[in-house]
Amino acid sequence: MTAAGPSAEPGPPGYVASTRAFFASRAATWDAKFGDDGPAYRAAVAEAGLRPGGVAVDVGSGTGRALAPLRAAVGPDGTLLAVDLTPEMLQAARPAAARAGAALLVGDARALPLADQAADAVFAAGLVNHLPDTIAGLRELARVTRPGGLLILFHPTGRAALAARHGRFVSPDEPLSEGPLRRSAAVSGWRLAAYDDAPQRFFALAERGPG
Repeated sequence: MTAAGPSAEPGPPGYVASTRAFFASRAATWDAKFGDDGPAYRAAVAEAGLRPGGVAVDVGSGTGRALAPLRAAVGPDGTLLAVDLTPEMLQAARPAAARAGAALLVGDARALPLADQAADAVFAAGLVNHLPDTIAGLRELARVTRPGGLLILFHPTGRAALAARHGRFVSPDEPLSEGPLRRSAAVSGWRLAAYDDAPQRFFALAERGPG
Protein backbone atom coordinates (compact mmCIF):
# COMPACT_ATOMS: atom_id res chain seq x y z
CA MET A 1 0.00 0.00 0.00
CA THR A 2 0.99 4.04 -0.14
CA ALA A 3 0.35 7.49 -1.60
CA ALA A 4 2.43 10.38 -2.84
CA GLY A 5 1.10 12.63 -0.09
CA PRO A 6 -2.08 13.93 1.54
CA SER A 7 -2.91 16.22 -1.38
CA ALA A 8 -2.85 13.24 -3.76
CA GLU A 9 -4.65 10.85 -1.46
CA PRO A 10 -7.71 9.25 -3.07
CA GLY A 11 -10.58 7.97 -0.95
CA PRO A 12 -11.32 8.77 2.68
CA PRO A 13 -9.27 11.56 4.27
CA GLY A 14 -6.70 10.23 6.69
CA TYR A 15 -6.52 6.75 5.15
CA VAL A 16 -2.75 6.90 4.61
CA ALA A 17 -2.01 8.32 8.06
CA SER A 18 -4.27 5.88 9.90
CA THR A 19 -3.00 2.85 7.97
CA ARG A 20 0.61 3.80 8.56
CA ALA A 21 -0.02 4.41 12.24
CA PHE A 22 -1.63 1.00 12.64
CA PHE A 23 1.12 -0.98 10.89
CA ALA A 24 4.13 1.11 11.95
CA SER A 25 3.57 0.27 15.59
CA ARG A 26 3.44 -3.45 14.77
CA ALA A 27 6.25 -3.76 12.22
CA ALA A 28 9.05 -4.69 14.63
CA THR A 29 7.12 -7.58 16.19
CA TRP A 30 5.10 -8.73 13.16
CA ASP A 31 7.29 -11.69 12.23
CA ALA A 32 7.62 -12.81 15.83
CA LYS A 33 3.83 -12.96 16.03
CA PHE A 34 3.14 -14.48 12.60
CA GLY A 35 6.47 -16.09 11.72
CA ASP A 36 5.06 -19.62 11.27
CA ASP A 37 3.08 -18.69 8.14
CA GLY A 38 5.91 -19.48 5.73
CA PRO A 39 4.58 -22.87 4.53
CA ALA A 40 1.16 -21.36 3.77
CA TYR A 41 2.76 -18.60 1.69
CA ARG A 42 4.89 -21.12 -0.21
CA ALA A 43 1.88 -23.31 -0.95
CA ALA A 44 -0.19 -20.36 -2.20
CA VAL A 45 2.51 -19.11 -4.54
CA ALA A 46 3.17 -22.61 -5.85
CA GLU A 47 -0.55 -23.17 -6.48
CA ALA A 48 -0.83 -19.93 -8.45
CA GLY A 49 1.63 -21.14 -11.10
CA LEU A 50 3.60 -17.97 -11.82
CA ARG A 51 5.65 -17.89 -15.00
CA PRO A 52 9.44 -18.13 -14.58
CA GLY A 53 11.27 -15.03 -15.79
CA GLY A 54 8.31 -12.73 -15.23
CA VAL A 55 7.74 -9.63 -13.12
CA ALA A 56 6.04 -10.29 -9.78
CA VAL A 57 4.84 -7.53 -7.47
CA ASP A 58 3.99 -8.13 -3.82
CA VAL A 59 1.50 -5.37 -3.02
CA GLY A 60 1.02 -4.66 0.68
CA SER A 61 4.14 -6.74 1.21
CA GLY A 62 4.53 -6.06 4.92
CA THR A 63 7.67 -7.71 6.27
CA GLY A 64 8.22 -9.66 3.06
CA ARG A 65 6.98 -13.13 3.98
CA ALA A 66 5.98 -13.83 0.36
CA LEU A 67 9.27 -12.75 -1.19
CA ALA A 68 11.19 -16.03 -0.91
CA PRO A 69 8.46 -18.14 -2.59
CA LEU A 70 7.85 -15.44 -5.20
CA ARG A 71 11.55 -15.44 -6.07
CA ALA A 72 11.49 -19.23 -6.35
CA ALA A 73 8.49 -18.94 -8.69
CA VAL A 74 9.90 -16.30 -11.07
CA GLY A 75 13.41 -17.71 -10.87
CA PRO A 76 16.76 -15.94 -11.11
CA ASP A 77 15.80 -14.22 -14.36
CA GLY A 78 12.57 -12.77 -12.98
CA THR A 79 12.01 -9.36 -11.41
CA LEU A 80 10.56 -9.01 -7.92
CA LEU A 81 9.13 -5.84 -6.37
CA ALA A 82 7.70 -5.32 -2.90
CA VAL A 83 5.34 -2.39 -2.36
CA ASP A 84 3.94 -1.22 0.97
CA LEU A 85 2.39 1.93 2.35
CA THR A 86 4.27 1.81 5.66
CA PRO A 87 8.00 2.61 5.65
CA GLU A 88 8.49 0.75 8.94
CA MET A 89 7.14 -2.42 7.35
CA LEU A 90 9.56 -2.08 4.45
CA GLN A 91 12.40 -1.50 6.88
CA ALA A 92 11.51 -4.77 8.59
CA ALA A 93 11.34 -6.42 5.14
CA ARG A 94 14.91 -5.49 4.19
CA PRO A 95 16.53 -8.80 5.21
CA ALA A 96 13.92 -10.85 3.31
CA ALA A 97 14.19 -8.52 0.32
CA ALA A 98 17.97 -8.81 0.26
CA ARG A 99 17.81 -12.60 0.33
CA ALA A 100 15.19 -12.66 -2.45
CA GLY A 101 16.76 -9.96 -4.59
CA ALA A 102 13.62 -7.82 -4.39
CA ALA A 103 13.36 -4.06 -4.79
CA LEU A 104 11.41 -2.21 -2.07
CA LEU A 105 9.00 0.60 -2.96
CA VAL A 106 6.88 2.82 -0.74
CA GLY A 107 3.56 2.96 -2.54
CA ASP A 108 -0.22 3.01 -2.19
CA ALA A 109 -2.16 0.03 -3.55
CA ARG A 110 -4.75 2.55 -4.76
CA ALA A 111 -2.17 4.50 -6.81
CA LEU A 112 0.80 2.25 -7.43
CA PRO A 113 4.14 3.76 -8.52
CA LEU A 114 4.24 1.41 -11.51
CA ALA A 115 3.65 1.75 -15.23
CA ASP A 116 0.62 0.29 -16.98
CA GLN A 117 0.95 -3.46 -17.63
CA ALA A 118 4.28 -3.62 -15.77
CA ALA A 119 3.62 -6.91 -13.95
CA ASP A 120 3.01 -10.51 -14.91
CA ALA A 121 1.69 -11.33 -11.45
CA VAL A 122 0.48 -9.43 -8.41
CA PHE A 123 0.46 -11.06 -4.99
CA ALA A 124 -1.68 -9.42 -2.31
CA ALA A 125 -1.89 -10.95 1.16
CA GLY A 126 -4.47 -9.42 3.48
CA LEU A 127 -4.72 -6.32 1.29
CA VAL A 128 -8.28 -6.06 0.01
CA ASN A 129 -9.86 -5.87 3.45
CA HIS A 130 -7.83 -2.73 4.16
CA LEU A 131 -8.91 -0.88 1.00
CA PRO A 132 -11.83 1.55 1.31
CA ASP A 133 -13.05 0.80 -2.25
CA THR A 134 -12.65 -2.80 -3.40
CA ILE A 135 -13.48 -2.22 -7.06
CA ALA A 136 -11.20 0.81 -7.38
CA GLY A 137 -8.41 -1.17 -5.72
CA LEU A 138 -8.85 -4.15 -8.03
CA ARG A 139 -8.88 -1.80 -11.04
CA GLU A 140 -5.57 -0.34 -9.97
CA LEU A 141 -4.08 -3.82 -9.60
CA ALA A 142 -5.44 -4.60 -13.09
CA ARG A 143 -3.89 -1.42 -14.50
CA VAL A 144 -0.37 -2.56 -13.63
CA THR A 145 -0.90 -6.16 -14.81
CA ARG A 146 -0.47 -7.39 -18.36
CA PRO A 147 -3.37 -9.16 -20.11
CA GLY A 148 -3.25 -12.79 -19.05
CA GLY A 149 -1.35 -11.89 -15.87
CA LEU A 150 -2.32 -13.21 -12.48
CA LEU A 151 -3.67 -11.78 -9.24
CA ILE A 152 -3.23 -13.88 -6.11
CA LEU A 153 -5.35 -12.79 -3.14
CA PHE A 154 -4.30 -14.62 -0.01
CA HIS A 155 -4.47 -14.75 3.75
CA PRO A 156 -2.73 -17.42 5.86
CA THR A 157 -5.79 -17.62 8.13
CA GLY A 158 -9.25 -18.57 6.91
CA ARG A 159 -11.83 -15.81 6.83
CA ALA A 160 -14.10 -17.45 9.43
CA ALA A 161 -11.23 -17.98 11.85
CA LEU A 162 -9.98 -14.45 11.31
CA ALA A 163 -13.45 -13.01 11.90
CA ALA A 164 -13.85 -15.09 15.08
CA ARG A 165 -10.50 -13.76 16.31
CA HIS A 166 -12.04 -10.27 16.10
CA GLY A 167 -15.31 -11.31 17.70
CA ARG A 168 -17.55 -11.33 14.65
CA PHE A 169 -18.97 -13.62 11.97
CA VAL A 170 -18.30 -13.68 8.22
CA SER A 171 -21.03 -12.02 6.18
CA PRO A 172 -21.97 -13.15 2.64
CA ASP A 173 -21.86 -9.54 1.41
CA GLU A 174 -18.25 -8.86 2.49
CA PRO A 175 -15.80 -7.92 -0.27
CA LEU A 176 -13.97 -11.26 -0.11
CA SER A 177 -17.08 -13.44 -0.03
CA GLU A 178 -17.28 -15.35 -3.28
CA GLY A 179 -20.25 -13.60 -4.87
CA PRO A 180 -19.11 -10.02 -4.20
CA LEU A 181 -15.51 -10.83 -5.13
CA ARG A 182 -16.55 -12.51 -8.38
CA ARG A 183 -18.64 -9.47 -9.31
CA SER A 184 -15.94 -6.98 -8.29
CA ALA A 185 -13.33 -8.89 -10.25
CA ALA A 186 -15.48 -8.97 -13.37
CA VAL A 187 -16.09 -5.21 -13.44
CA SER A 188 -12.46 -4.34 -12.68
CA GLY A 189 -10.75 -6.32 -15.42
CA TRP A 190 -10.27 -9.73 -13.81
CA ARG A 191 -11.69 -13.22 -14.29
CA LEU A 192 -11.85 -15.15 -11.04
CA ALA A 193 -10.33 -18.55 -11.82
CA ALA A 194 -10.10 -20.13 -8.36
CA TYR A 195 -11.66 -19.45 -4.98
CA ASP A 196 -10.88 -21.34 -1.78
CA ASP A 197 -12.28 -19.97 1.48
CA ALA A 198 -10.90 -22.79 3.60
CA PRO A 199 -10.74 -22.96 7.40
CA GLN A 200 -6.95 -22.64 7.40
CA ARG A 201 -6.41 -20.06 4.63
CA PHE A 202 -8.03 -17.80 2.04
CA PHE A 203 -6.88 -18.12 -1.57
CA ALA A 204 -8.32 -16.59 -4.72
CA LEU A 205 -6.70 -16.54 -8.16
CA ALA A 206 -7.77 -14.20 -10.95
CA GLU A 207 -6.56 -13.69 -14.51
CA ARG A 208 -6.26 -10.25 -16.12
CA GLY A 209 -8.59 -9.86 -19.05
CA PRO A 210 -7.68 -8.29 -22.39
CA GLY A 211 -7.55 -4.52 -22.79
